Amino acid sequence: MLENVLLGFATAVSPENLFYCFLGVFLGTFIGVLPGLGSLAAISMLLPISFYLEPTTALIRLAGIFYGGAYGGSISSILLNLPGTPSAAITALDGNPMAKQGRAGVALFITAIASFVGGMIGVVALMGFGPAIARLGLGFGPGGYFALVLLGLVAAVTVGGGSVVKGLSMTVLGLLLGTVGTDVTSGEFRYTFDFVEMRDGLSLVALCMGLFGIAEVIGSVHQAGARKITEKVTMRGMVPTRDDVRRSYGPVARGASIGGFLGALPGAGTVIAAFLAYATELRVARDKSRFGKGAVEGIAAPEAANNAAAQTAFIPTLTIGIPGSPTMSIMLGALMIHGISPGPLLVTDHPDVFWGLIASFWIGNVFLLVLNIPLIGIWVRVLQFPYKYIYPVVIALICIGVYSMRTSLFDVGFVVVFGALGYLFQRTGYSAAPLILGFVLGPMLEENLRRAMLMARGDPIRLVADPLTGSILSLSALLLVWAVFGAVRRLAHMRRLAERPSENPAENPAESPSGEA
Repeated sequence: MLENVLLGFATAVSPENLFYCFLGVFLGTFIGVLPGLGSLAAISMLLPISFYLEPTTALIRLAGIFYGGAYGGSISSILLNLPGTPSAAITALDGNPMAKQGRAGVALFITAIASFVGGMIGVVALMGFGPAIARLGLGFGPGGYFALVLLGLVAAVTVGGGSVVKGLSMTVLGLLLGTVGTDVTSGEFRYTFDFVEMRDGLSLVALCMGLFGIAEVIGSVHQAGARKITEKVTMRGMVPTRDDVRRSYGPVARGASIGGFLGALPGAGTVIAAFLAYATELRVARDKSRFGKGAVEGIAAPEAANNAAAQTAFIPTLTIGIPGSPTMSIMLGALMIHGISPGPLLVTDHPDVFWGLIASFWIGNVFLLVLNIPLIGIWVRVLQFPYKYIYPVVIALICIGVYSMRTSLFDVGFVVVFGALGYLFQRTGYSAAPLILGFVLGPMLEENLRRAMLMARGDPIRLVADPLTGSILSLSALLLVWAVFGAVRRLAHMRRLAERPSENPAENPAESPSGEA
């Protein structure tokens, strides 16, 4: 192991690899800030340059864009409630309220530290437990993936602001939207209403931009001064308080653990990791009312999770040749461009490529930390501009980003529709986070359930009898019962408070000293 690590660092610290590692994380952060673009679009556009680079250098540059974008997406999510990437949508729930409270610098500082720690834990997992995690990922059949996705959906119910009914309704709405498009099994068009643009399904980027970005613009356009920050942002003002640090230890550790595990599972990715990390913190918190109002835990956990997942996502891609996301598919394409086949033989046949890439993750995460902490003041100064100048630029970036994904004007109109719905959800107290997770997980849930039932010959008992699937389904049932029981208990407590007579005589006319009723 030590020889392999030394070989990796000897490869990664060459001037050319250092330059492209820095260039990758810088481009990833910058593109991640721009709403709607994200790492996938950036890597797709820059892939042809890989023809002219060495295999290790090409992978280091593309990987830097990938995990740099995971951090960059949280910047616009915190400052403008405009997620640069889908995984950053959960960060907006508490990051943007902190910015409105004048603590944008603290929020971005915690984001940088949590991302760094999560990324480092992900790299350690990639180095030490890569083969073992890959074997565990291969052990998940269709039934296991179905159970895991269902667990994520049950956890999403808790993200809906504490109301089980609201969270469940938004999750179901997300599942329904996820069924739009072409059925993978039969090839039939479902709920397309004869629109050709809907045959490939609804755009996740357009959905996120509408529910979060446009909805925020609609809600804030009449409050021109509500977003403006007038105080000078100093390095001292960015440092979190002792209470912030104390509250961040556990969430960062739990989030990085969740992200490190889920990132290694093909198909899970950073989005699921961030949502499950947030749901876990909401479950373990003593005071759940703080979430959604600027809780530090709501930033630290998902940021650590999505950066850890961004690192461990390379485990199935490199060791067993199974890409866990569309971005990882492009990484495989970059390898194959140079005639390198991913799989178990990659480590033995091309150790300089494998270990050089892993060593570059350490260097790239340090670059991210050094690069972004000094830039926090610059990012916060964005809010010093009057909002009447900011929101036209925001809308333009949203439209450009959404149109660039599929070059479809239909998606731009789709953003407007869901922007209005997102504003309606805000006014009625419904969180859009469970909807997004239901939309992401819905197709995966349906596909794996149908495969599992085909393998079980239509017998659900055989599906549940599998030890791994049965254990995860039991955990989902326990979480659901726990959530329902908590909701019933809170409702009973509120009824008891409403029926209890007031202890203040001035508030109880029947017992007032004057005897007047």
